[in-house]
Amino acid sequence: MRLPFGLNITREKAAGNLTRPDTRGGWWPRVMEPFTGAWQKNIEVNLDSVLANHAVFACQTLIASDISKLRIKLVQQDEQGIWTETKSPAYSPVLRKPNHFQNRIQFMENWVLSKLSRGNTYVLKQRDGRGVVVKFYILDPALTQPLVADSGEVFYELNTDKLAGLPDRVIVPAREIIHDRFNCFFHPLVGLSPIFAGGLAAAQGLAIQNNSATFFKNGSLPGGILTAAGAIDDDTAAEMKTAWEQMFSGANRGKVAVLGDGLKFEPVAAKAVDSQMIEQLKWSAEVVCSTYHVPPYKIGIGAQPTYNNVQALNTEYYSQCLQVLFEAIELCLDEGLETGDALGTEFDIDNLLRMDSASQMDVLEKARSVMTLNERRRRLDLKGVPGGETIYMQQQDHSIEAIAARDAQLIATADAAPAEPAQLLLAPPVPEKVEDKQIDPRQIKRLFATRKAA
Repeated sequence: MRLPFGLNITREKAAGNLTRPDTRGGWWPRVMEPFTGAWQKNIEVNLDSVLANHAVFACQTLIASDISKLRIKLVQQDEQGIWTETKSPAYSPVLRKPNHFQNRIQFMENWVLSKLSRGNTYVLKQRDGRGVVVKFYILDPALTQPLVADSGEVFYELNTDKLAGLPDRVIVPAREIIHDRFNCFFHPLVGLSPIFAGGLAAAQGLAIQNNSATFFKNGSLPGGILTAAGAIDDDTAAEMKTAWEQMFSGANRGKVAVLGDGLKFEPVAAKAVDSQMIEQLKWSAEVVCSTYHVPPYKIGIGAQPTYNNVQALNTEYYSQCLQVLFEAIELCLDEGLETGDALGTEFDIDNLLRMDSASQMDVLEKARSVMTLNERRRRLDLKGVPGGETIYMQQQDHSIEAIAARDAQLIATADAAPAEPAQLLLAPPVPEKVEDKQIDPRQIKRLFATRKAA
């Protein structure tokens, strides 16, 4: 079918009924149950609230920004199996400009944030008349659901999304959707966000912050109990409570209270130092970091590692957190663009793993025997120079067997050569390290004769 804005979507009749995947708790809810029976105890994890937690926000934005800032390259495999960057009029344009309202950084950031916050990223493909993908649109996970036919075929139900050019509800086959998902614990088509595991800790952190904000809003004065020496009826207690709140709380906090008839004010709420607020808040943030596999120091939690090796720290962060996301996106793009076996996509991770200047120059110097001069200059964003496409290798060490064989051959050649006394007397001494082709056999014979006579 053809939708407005030139969006072409293929439709086909499903073989049998379409059903939604049966997952724990139904489709992705706005309020999750952190453990069985939590809702009965009024313990819930609200997605919108949890995203306001500083650790969740920091982890998601850090990962999304680190991935989105890297350029996506179109690469081609040669006969030797080496992948090199290339360009193609069919694939390069959509990688540079995915759609009409997002650049590549905004598009990839949206991709990663959808996956981290909802566990799923749905990308709708727009094709031209040739069937080539020319546009990508990130869909709202709340408006998109996978469907499974009786035959096992996968379809996707897309609800109205005018920004993506969908004025009405439509069901499309799986080949028109890129579905990136992870943590598929309960169904292979349904991903889970790290919030599923770290949401309770994030909610705890928010509760600590809210309690702290209320405490300081009340002038750092804890709540308490008004006690009397004798018995008081309910009406009198209610009046005293109302009068106390009006006179000594909120904007009136800190005023002097004059109590009579044996009334006493006894604070009951624990202070921040008593409840170890800072330690609890730090612990909840570390739990959130562990669910995203982000080193805590990356978001300002805990101390910075003491050893001074920027590349080692970035490599650790890449291997334990980012690599699987990179690989998943690259594979999804390859399958979505239908590039085949010879073409593919690849993130340029050089900027992510960039070393400090001293280490970078040291590595390039040690790479002289495997990289040309121009290849090393390109690592520094410098242009090539004439003669810089040759690899030079210095040879210094030789095996003892090779040296002995060489000397024996030279002696034999010297014995077979005619003697020329006048020239031998004028011949210069043999240098210790010279190439074979530079040695005169008569010089070798003279040298050995001199040593024998001595």
